[in-house]
Amino acid sequence: METTTEQILDVTQLAPMMKHSTIFNRIAQLQDGESLIIHNDHDPAPLRYQLAHTHQDTIAWEYLEQGPEWWKVKLTKRAPQNEKGRNILDVTQLPPMVKHSTIFARIDQLQGGESLTIHNDHDPVPLRYHLEAEHGDAFGWEYLEQGPVWWKVKITRKIAGADGSGENILDVTKLAPREKHPTIFSRYHALQGGESLTIHNDHDPKPLYYQMQGEMGDVFTWEYLEQGPRWWRVKITKRPQGTTGETLGEIVAKDMRKAEVFKKHDLDFCCHGDMTLNEACAAKGIDVTRVEQELREVEKDQSRSALPYHEWSIDFLADFIVNTHHGFLRKNLPDIKMYSAKVEKVHGAHHPELHRVNELVQAVSDELLEHATDEEKTMFPYIKQLVAAKNSGQPLPASSMGRFQDKLDKLVKEHTSVGGMIDELHEITGGYAPPEDACASYSLLFRKLKELDDDTHIHISLENHLLFRKAAEMEKSF
Repeated sequence: METTTEQILDVTQLAPMMKHSTIFNRIAQLQDGESLIIHNDHDPAPLRYQLAHTHQDTIAWEYLEQGPEWWKVKLTKRAPQNEKGRNILDVTQLPPMVKHSTIFARIDQLQGGESLTIHNDHDPVPLRYHLEAEHGDAFGWEYLEQGPVWWKVKITRKIAGADGSGENILDVTKLAPREKHPTIFSRYHALQGGESLTIHNDHDPKPLYYQMQGEMGDVFTWEYLEQGPRWWRVKITKRPQGTTGETLGEIVAKDMRKAEVFKKHDLDFCCHGDMTLNEACAAKGIDVTRVEQELREVEKDQSRSALPYHEWSIDFLADFIVNTHHGFLRKNLPDIKMYSAKVEKVHGAHHPELHRVNELVQAVSDELLEHATDEEKTMFPYIKQLVAAKNSGQPLPASSMGRFQDKLDKLVKEHTSVGGMIDELHEITGGYAPPEDACASYSLLFRKLKELDDDTHIHISLENHLLFRKAAEMEKSF
């Protein structure tokens, strides 16, 4: 018995003008043997007749439920019994409003050298202009029959690479309004993982972004190449299959300069850095496209280069953390503790929040110093043993700190505790902004606290999202 993979589409949630185009887009993504189950509040028999003409013998139709409130239909894609089932489309049987979107959905499935033959009852030359506007000379056009009753046109996708550009552009200003989103979705679904589609429009296509997120999730990237006032150009790239957006922690680990963007928007890339950018922005009610654009601006900034932390071996990264971040703590925490106690004593009566500030400073200082010492005695030496054993082909080294994952979980939990206290310090000091009556020591304390905040977020991010993650992968590899 043939095994099928099933997907579900509830079309009652779609606007009427989007139903058939959405269904055909989903059908176009099916592989042989896969199924799409449609939920509707009335009998979708008209769709069945349309499929009979557009897909002929390649889509099996099975009612799973037939009213009175719900209709459920299972559509299963099967290999064509002959080439006719795959390559011929009789558009005379389609409603006018779905003709072009259906044709483009079929065209987008063609591989280099493959053809689609269209049957029509009049000359489809407007389609030719539409096709050339979107694809340039990427397709060949050949009349097989030219009236007076039938017109038959063979459309062939040329083999890529003739012009060497490889750029995939869609000018949606040349499309009728009702065809814009269906055409964009058809072109997007035809992309392979890692490929891009650049859209040209005369206004910001932001509603498209939210529609794509709502229907497909975080499976693409969105990059503004131009933002008005006359033209908007957006590059949409399909992520490789099986991948989702990078987490905040992963983004910062690859380019620490981007931490400033996240801090600006109060996005926690440190202790809660396992959220994707879309998830984090949604939780804060922030426009994710704006943040993505700012991140790209950082990438383009050649005045500051990013350290390639993610390319370093983990034993080297551990030494870097000890020398840079643990060194920062041992150098600065004693002074921060001293100034915190002093400022509380002098200004606490007029600024009672300083009592809590001092409590937090003392607790953070003690926990960070103890934590750093623990790492240097247990986890970091073991990481170096892992690397040495891996490089020399030796078995998994014995651990003196107990089960590796238990120790790692303990260290991450301590990071979360410290991160929470740092966040509270940031909040009750108003982002480390000293009041008007602050003395020199008061201002110095807040400046040092901000430096501690900045360094700790990067320190914890490097460990949680890079060092510990890679060490866990290496430990499992034994």
